[in-house]
Amino acid sequence: MNQHLSFEFSAPRNPVETKKLLSVYKRLKVFSPEFFSVTYGAGGSTKDGTKDAVLNIQKLGSSVAPHLSFGGDTSEKIEALLQDYQKADIRRVVALRGDIPSGQMTKMTFASELITFIRNKTGSHFHIDVAAYPETHPDSPSVESDIKFFKNKVDAGANSAITQYFYNADAYFRYIDKCASHNIDIPITPGIMPITNYNGIIRFSKNCGAEIPRWILKQLDSYKDNPDSLKAFGLEVVTELCSRLLEGGAPGLHFYTLNQSLPSARILRNLNAQ
Repeated sequence: MNQHLSFEFSAPRNPVETKKLLSVYKRLKVFSPEFFSVTYGAGGSTKDGTKDAVLNIQKLGSSVAPHLSFGGDTSEKIEALLQDYQKADIRRVVALRGDIPSGQMTKMTFASELITFIRNKTGSHFHIDVAAYPETHPDSPSVESDIKFFKNKVDAGANSAITQYFYNADAYFRYIDKCASHNIDIPITPGIMPITNYNGIIRFSKNCGAEIPRWILKQLDSYKDNPDSLKAFGLEVVTELCSRLLEGGAPGLHFYTLNQSLPSARILRNLNAQ
């Protein structure tokens, strides 16, 4: 695969999770990704785990991008974290609006404001990735509104974008055309979620607004008591999705690993065998 490739990890919360993440990292490193990213948790709830994982991965010789959001943190705390990443020569961040932890009433801050903050404090030091939503962000009242917020992030200084996952390639291509019509020309990499667990993919998709096409949903439902058949079907579906995206001009693939190596590795091996 000659296009850009990256993998996303969830931040570890304890030494056992840290050990597992580093093991998964080593198994995925063989695919020579452009970078790994590490999530930040709602309101920065895993920021210590994020920072530790990022620094560990960088020490092992890979480019790594921490996720970052204002969440419930003060601007002073975010600035201090940015300074720590600069000192460690981290060159890339994923800037997000982020989620507020349940029960907190902290004011939500737009991702474009965070990008402006990062640029004001660190200039061009960081390559900034942002989120994009081919099927529209669940909080957006309309497609046009969603594109407007995305353009605000680009205008604030974003370098590239990673999409929410989806299973309809046409949604991605329509989104790219829509962005082009609004003079948005940064690379937009599709986010890829392997399908390995029935209840997990249904829950994730409901929470984040990712649509599972009816024909896929019906087939998954028929396999929900047969894990091996479900995984085989999921592998086939997501491999075909990735193939079509790359053939259609997508700049690369960003895998949501859920801290597992095998599902992403199988898809990539299928693609390389085509």
